[in-house]
Amino acid sequence: MSPATATPIIDRALYLPKIWTDDPARLKAAHVSDDVGFATKPKLAARMIGRALAAHVPFAWVAADTVYGVSEVERVLRRAGKGYVLGVTGDHLFHSWDKPQPVAGSALAIAEALQPSDWQRLSAGAGTKGPRLHDWAYLELADLEAEEFDAENPGVWTRGLLIRRHIANGDLAFFTTWCPAGTPIETLVSVEGHRWAIEDRLRDRQERAWSRSQREPLLAWLASPRLARHARLRHDGCHPPARQCHTAPKNETISRETAAPPLIRWSVQEVRRIAVRLAQRRIKPAHIIAWSLWRRAHQAAAQSAHFKSKTQL
Repeated sequence: MSPATATPIIDRALYLPKIWTDDPARLKAAHVSDDVGFATKPKLAARMIGRALAAHVPFAWVAADTVYGVSEVERVLRRAGKGYVLGVTGDHLFHSWDKPQPVAGSALAIAEALQPSDWQRLSAGAGTKGPRLHDWAYLELADLEAEEFDAENPGVWTRGLLIRRHIANGDLAFFTTWCPAGTPIETLVSVEGHRWAIEDRLRDRQERAWSRSQREPLLAWLASPRLARHARLRHDGCHPPARQCHTAPKNETISRETAAPPLIRWSVQEVRRIAVRLAQRRIKPAHIIAWSLWRRAHQAAAQSAHFKSKTQL
């Protein structure tokens, strides 16, 4: 849904688990609109596709990973006459018909039965370290008349299975595909590669346009009440825990102000930094949160000093 030279974000949807939508007080505290209810990720994806179709957004393909499921999204896209490359799990079942080489079984079993000659090394696009090269295999499963799904766009379309294999460790990823008959594997690989480009764009841009009321709930999910209690948040803007402060004297007594110092507003970089550190599980969560508060307090002090110096000029 985006040109190769750019990946503009034209729509987004916030997924809230049922534990959130069933708790009105929690939704109110997180500034979630009253009209937001529980919806599965496939349902959210189908709604986004529907909005794009209603707005006459020009696109020919949709790519998605396994968390969005396939059945509901597949139906919407087939009826709209759009091709897709949708991620599925290894136990997803595939069957072919009216093909010279019959295929039946789970995606993983089918991949394990492939011959070396069935694989092609192709690039899914340019990455930060060069072309994203993987080994790919594509199996056409069935040729169907698109008129059965979309009367306005007749013609023969092919349902298939696309498999990606990591060159270094052999990890496999599987995709169910729907495309006009005769579509080459290079096109399908390119479509799947656009998903990476969009994810890169999301990591860099999606939160910058969020209002403060939307950023704060994100941190609330990151730092759950249990984690907040564990961190005790008693380092509000002061020095990090002693174990992390290697330059401080061991017996130094740290004085604290009665009121907590101001903190700079949450930034995308700070949220990402906390998420990465928590995922690595190398540092105690209490120390990660304390360091974040310490950084934000010092950033706020530096910002205040900068503004003060400018007003004195």
